[in-house]
This record gives sequence, structure tokens and C-alpha cells, in this order.
Amino acid sequence: MADSMAAKYSNSVNSVHYFVQLPFGLNDPAVKKELVGEAEIEGKKYFEIKITFAQHGGGEDHEDEYMYWIGKDDFTVDYFAYKFYTDEGGIRFRKAYNPRKVSGIRFVDYKNFKLEPWKSVDLKTVDSLYKDGKLELLSEIKTENISVEINKKS
Repeated sequence: MADSMAAKYSNSVNSVHYFVQLPFGLNDPAVKKELVGEAEIEGKKYFEIKITFAQHGGGEDHEDEYMYWIGKDDFTVDYFAYKFYTDEGGIRFRKAYNPRKVSGIRFVDYKNFKLEPWKSVDLKTVDSLYKDGKLELLSEIKTENISVEINKKS
């Protein structure tokens, strides 16, 4: 495989791996968190949390921005959006569905939406665009064949 294709697929795999682990990882030292507001989506109330990354320790895509809608009552990550600048860049909005627990850990699948044009859009407004039907369904991301191994220390 050409190096350019390997890098592209490596970034895609890393992205899926990152998102399936949410909210774990959001306490990493490079993560900058900010409570920017509250919202209601489909009758449920959420905290809106903006995430950015420090350049040092923030990875290759440290300039990307994220917005998480975290349930006020149950603290689940049911929606998130991100603005990325690799390749041609863009905004994605994901809606979690099919929640289930495996060995006490919550896993979800995602409906993955895109937005065009995206450059002038503030991530804080993407939930309103979703509610207004202005996002286009791009794909579904399904986590299948989940296996959790619990390491017990002696």
C-alpha cells in the first residue's frame, strides 16, 4: 500500500478508536475543556462542553475542535460534533444510538452527519442545524463483536 494511503487509513482507524472510547481520554493533560452552555435536543437536557487540545501532547490534529452534548441527568455522551482540518476539512455531527453495556461499559453506534459549507460555522450551533434538518446523513458507524477483558490485579 502506498504511504499516502496508509496514512489516510491509519487516521481513519485512529479516529474511530478514539470516538468509541468516549468519554474516556477527555481527562488527558493535553485536553482543554470548557462548559459553554446548555441545550435541549429531542426533549433531553445537555451540558455543552467545548474541547480543544494543547499543541504539546495534543497529537497531529491538535487544532481540531470538538463539542460534546453530555446528558445533565445521566452524563452520557449522546451527541458530539467536531471541526477538522486534515484533507479538505469539514464538520461532522454524530448522534449516538443503540446503547448497550458490555461488562459494565457503555457502547453506542453513531449516525454520522456532515455539513456543507462548514468553514464559518460555530460548533455550538450544530445542534440547532441538526434539529432543523440541515445536516446530511453521511454514514453509520457500528461497533460490533465487542469483547471486554477485565484484568484483575493480584
